[in-house]
Amino acid sequence: MSLLLLAIAPAMIIILYIYFKDKFEKEPIGFLFKNFLMGAIVSVIITFILSAVLNQFYPITDETSIFQQFINAFFIVGLVEEFSKYIIVKFYAQKNKEFNEPFDGIVYAVMVSMGFAALENVLYVFQHGVATGILRAFTAVPAHATFGILMGYFMGLAKFSKSKQLLNVTGLLVATFFHGAYDFFLFINFIPGIAIGAFVSLIIGIILSKKAIKIHQQNSHFRI
Repeated sequence: MSLLLLAIAPAMIIILYIYFKDKFEKEPIGFLFKNFLMGAIVSVIITFILSAVLNQFYPITDETSIFQQFINAFFIVGLVEEFSKYIIVKFYAQKNKEFNEPFDGIVYAVMVSMGFAALENVLYVFQHGVATGILRAFTAVPAHATFGILMGYFMGLAKFSKSKQLLNVTGLLVATFFHGAYDFFLFINFIPGIAIGAFVSLIIGIILSKKAIKIHQQNSHFRI
């Protein structure tokens, strides 16, 4: 039970943080929970299938190849995982009547991302133990939240713009870029000290995420 709590607590804390940042028009708890479940179940299944297909076409055969690890980080992991979240936000959350202001893009993208991250974290923590759970609470889980916020920022704009497809795809690409950068520096940790790049990219992502939250708060349709 303690391992389960350790695994899911970071995602729950981030969810509560975003929920209370949604100051002017809260989203229904039931619909939020459904998006969380979609992230934990549907996006994980999609990721598993797409990853298996890509690994058949481009298997990673050399863990010390910078080029192969670039492809692995940005496409096999980054693009696949973010795409699996993106299609849920686009075809499930964004089409719902509850998605009625730009900030909702951030809310629902984070909910889907935290569903994905929570299940992923449970698997890692039960396999590798407490130390892994503590480390991921300050790295991988906040990283998934950051990718979700950046994606959701653009998808929130897209809902109320004539350039819907462009903004939606921009959100996917921005999230993929930051996800890929974060993983790439970790995947090439055979180069001494290079892993610091992952934390630099995460910090930049967090700074941009805070700005994205502030912009959508200020531009809320429901702000008095």
